[in-house]
Amino acid sequence: MLIPAGVVILYLLFVFPTQWLKLERIKQPIGLNKKILQISDLHFDRLRIPVSRISKVIEENRPDYLFLTGDYTYKERYLTRAAHYFEAFARSGIPIYAVLGNHDYELPHLQKLLRLFDAYGIKLLRNEAVLEESFYLVGIDDYGTGHSKINKAFQFVDDSKPIVVITHDPNVVLRMKRPYNYLMAGHLHGKQLNVPFFFTFKPKGPLTAKGIYKGLHHDENGTYYISKGIGQAGVNARFMVRSELTIHEL
Repeated sequence: MLIPAGVVILYLLFVFPTQWLKLERIKQPIGLNKKILQISDLHFDRLRIPVSRISKVIEENRPDYLFLTGDYTYKERYLTRAAHYFEAFARSGIPIYAVLGNHDYELPHLQKLLRLFDAYGIKLLRNEAVLEESFYLVGIDDYGTGHSKINKAFQFVDDSKPIVVITHDPNVVLRMKRPYNYLMAGHLHGKQLNVPFFFTFKPKGPLTAKGIYKGLHHDENGTYYISKGIGQAGVNARFMVRSELTIHEL
């Protein structure tokens, strides 16, 4: 039996982009001489990229760090799948840092996700900073759910080294009052369904109202990048927007 042409067209337009992974490469030298792989919005309940594909990207690019910028799942039954992916990331031997997203705070028992991070050596940053050899890494908790505490995150950070920030919701940049060198975020999925007035019907904060929802941007405090993410939120489809992993050369 022939598959109706309409079904094929719907698959190519809305499902295939969720499987056709795009590796973005951003060069923004800030003196670190480091390569960072950002994986954002895994949404294990809406993810069509197999862990083997991500592992291949890691193996081929050998980044110095993996940064996970939030939204893993809001359904506990998908934590087993999360563990499968986290285990593969950990096998790379590359340092991994993470922040939480808005969907993670919908988990009935967030502690179960936190235990997974601990089990696989993933350092979760919740409004705190760590001093790496050549830079400060600042993790700001999710802005949209009211968990961001910017001053707390920066309290032990000075200007002696470059400052890299990871967070989930990029709208937090509008509340930041101090300089940083580079910030990575996700949350907005590059619009996910690239249709006119999408953010009018589904508001996602003041950045989207300004037409800012993906890619590299600059403001008075620093440079920030918004990933299109690798998984989907809501409907498990994308239109004119591919799933993304991002290599940042800093």
